[in-house]
Amino acid sequence: MTTNLAGKTAVVTGSTSGIGLAIARGFAGAGANIVINGFGNAADIEKERTAIESDFKVKAVYSPADMSKGAEIAEMIALGEKSFGSVDVLVNNAGIQFVSPIEEFPIEKWEAIIAINLSSAFYAIRAAVPGMKKRGWGRIINTASAHSLVASPFKSAYVSAKHGIAGLTKTVALELATHKITCNCISPGYVWTPLVEKQIPDTMKARNLTREQVINDVLLDAQPTKEFVTVDQVAALALFLCSDNAAQITGSNISIDGGWTAE
Repeated sequence: MTTNLAGKTAVVTGSTSGIGLAIARGFAGAGANIVINGFGNAADIEKERTAIESDFKVKAVYSPADMSKGAEIAEMIALGEKSFGSVDVLVNNAGIQFVSPIEEFPIEKWEAIIAINLSSAFYAIRAAVPGMKKRGWGRIINTASAHSLVASPFKSAYVSAKHGIAGLTKTVALELATHKITCNCISPGYVWTPLVEKQIPDTMKARNLTREQVINDVLLDAQPTKEFVTVDQVAALALFLCSDNAAQITGSNISIDGGWTAE
């Protein structure tokens, strides 16, 4: 059964590339108008925005909102409501990463990761919920991570933020349970994105490994399937969570990690 989002609007943060862009395009394919958001080259962003419109015959607008600033996040939700009349689906996907031993972890990096990976979701949900309640329908999806369930060394801020997202998801789900608004999080393992691909040459050099060794022995070490999750697989799961068949799925943390967190 396909998900029909015709006449609805989806806001997807961190959607100018990677997972977020795949989700935005997946929702557009189901008929939703889209608010995309993220940093990047202006011409590249405009190319993706116009491609969504031409490929799927929907409307798409771009919000340059900085996910570390609550006021700009509220403006992004307001842009969706002003442009299309509603924000029915919210996907909190924006995220950054930094790796360091905790005693050396730069304070400004900690604060940036907590702001962009966790607090941004709070601000966006806070702004979107009144409209969803008024209309009696909504879907909130937070991109978490396998690191919302397990930890890895040297990722204190990221792991803390993603565990926080899992808790925020449960709380929001309970508050909205009688309003026909669901809130769930998706926890991918390693996903094949341009960001991951760019890390490979540096890792090859740093560890004196071949490309295949980096992929299999470093990146995919934690994933029993020894395969990357694809952005389209994550997008398909997000789309399913917007369907009528998913109406009783709320407060869930759904792993899509090749078996990583089963161990």
